[in-house]
Amino acid sequence: MKKLRWVMDGGGGGFWELDVSTPVTLDGVARPVPMAGSGDNHPLPLPLGISRGATLSRPKQIDFFQRFMAAPFVPSYSPAHGFSLQRVLTFPFGDFWFATLLGQFNLQKFVSSITQNGLKQSPDSSWVKTLARQLCNKSLYALNLCSEVLVTPDDTVLLSIEGYGDKKAARKKAVLHHKFLHHNLTVEAAWPELFVDGLGTYWDVPFSMAMDLASTASDSGASYHFSINHNAGRPKQHEDQVTNGVPTTLLPGLCIKNAFAFKKTVDFWRSKASKLKLVQPFDMFLSNPHISASGVLGAVLAACLGNNSVGQQIADDSLHFKPISLRAAGVNSTILADMFASASFSMQHGNFQRLFFDLTRFYTRLDFPSGSKFISGTIQLAQHLYNSQQLSLEAIQAICPKATVSLQQQIAGPFTFRVDSGVTVDLKNSGGWQVNFNDPVFAIEYALQVLGSAKAVAWYSPKQKEFMIELRFFET
Repeated sequence: MKKLRWVMDGGGGGFWELDVSTPVTLDGVARPVPMAGSGDNHPLPLPLGISRGATLSRPKQIDFFQRFMAAPFVPSYSPAHGFSLQRVLTFPFGDFWFATLLGQFNLQKFVSSITQNGLKQSPDSSWVKTLARQLCNKSLYALNLCSEVLVTPDDTVLLSIEGYGDKKAARKKAVLHHKFLHHNLTVEAAWPELFVDGLGTYWDVPFSMAMDLASTASDSGASYHFSINHNAGRPKQHEDQVTNGVPTTLLPGLCIKNAFAFKKTVDFWRSKASKLKLVQPFDMFLSNPHISASGVLGAVLAACLGNNSVGQQIADDSLHFKPISLRAAGVNSTILADMFASASFSMQHGNFQRLFFDLTRFYTRLDFPSGSKFISGTIQLAQHLYNSQQLSLEAIQAICPKATVSLQQQIAGPFTFRVDSGVTVDLKNSGGWQVNFNDPVFAIEYALQVLGSAKAVAWYSPKQKEFMIELRFFET
């Protein structure tokens, strides 16, 4: 089974567009919507607690819970479907073919139906038959049929189809994963494809096809990311969510992105004290106390053709320094180039070996998604200082980074508590500067000690009102 990682534990410095875990669909995945405007090539920092890789499918996660953790059902919750229970049936087709049938039962809807209607008995039927009729309600069930084929040791093909009993439309997906020596290639086609924007709104795009080539993540050195995305059809809100409008980057069109970055990691302190003898850490990756920092500097080039290029053409006259942008006359097309940067700080105390309070971990990351906005804000502030003018709040806001923080604390044994959140400072608030915690995600983690570094995670997002239990591995 492939290993899966957290974004903060070896990601690409914040400019990778990683998928997001969500219980809205049975396969548990939604793709992020890129921002519009000059920062379009750098998506909003999504909560770390719900980020996930692409190689560990949801059916495999549930199969693991059933086989090795004696979990008859895996619960989840979302506002669209309520509290549900999931179970998977595995078809043994050998070592190279993994087929599953994932079933979901809407327990909340079933209990609500019983509470409202009761088990009314008719003269010719008993309460057992009445209960059976309630259980035959198709809207209580959803199914996902998934097939994963290991074509070669480096190639995996995934085919899936899922649907809900009360809906005629089915969700289909085909994914190819190929592992090069130092790169990973993913080709995916979905109809419809589920996206989530920075405000937490879900969108269904009738057809979406994407190709993503990314270099293997490392602690230091250069990294490369190339992606092509094609959307077709008019996007619509998922489950009739209320929103202000369709994100322009989801409109029909073709978008090609190419990003290059260089990362440098520095250890200020790393413990050389010996660990407890004959005691295995609960997680090998969380057994080294340290204080370290890392920085990423990169550039991105994007070319869009179609209606989705409209978002790239939005001009901000307040910017003194603008990103390089070219537009072709007569057609909807845009070429845009910009820079980005991020800085992160990590601190850990404890070896995660003892039963109580042997792990305290803090992590924060500052993202500068658009170099043009940062330079423009810096120039404007310098002019105001030189002319002894009052500093512009818009210019100060332009140079403020997007911050993400994470705190993890051991509770007892393999159990830890974790909270991840985005942090923003609102300088335009009439009552003064205001610090906002955006999209916090709370999680209880259970370290699977026998696997070296793996965890079962139960997380809850108050903003999205979503709850999910997942299995996570660190990705190599």
